[in-house]
Amino acid sequence: MNAKATSETPAEKGAGQEAKEKPEWANGLRELYDSVVEEPLPDSFKDLLSKLDDKD
Repeated sequence: MNAKATSETPAEKGAGQEAKEKPEWANGLRELYDSVVEEPLPDSFKDLLSKLDDKD
């Protein structure tokens, strides 16, 4: 048998697989992030930002 040698490291060989296969927790983390981003800004934060803008 003649084995073909490659210059890829084990990390490089696995890199393509990681891009295709996401771990199970990745989808849950994405859903949590999206839900936080979609939350409305609380009125207290809006008031604070307004006060800070007025000082300028």
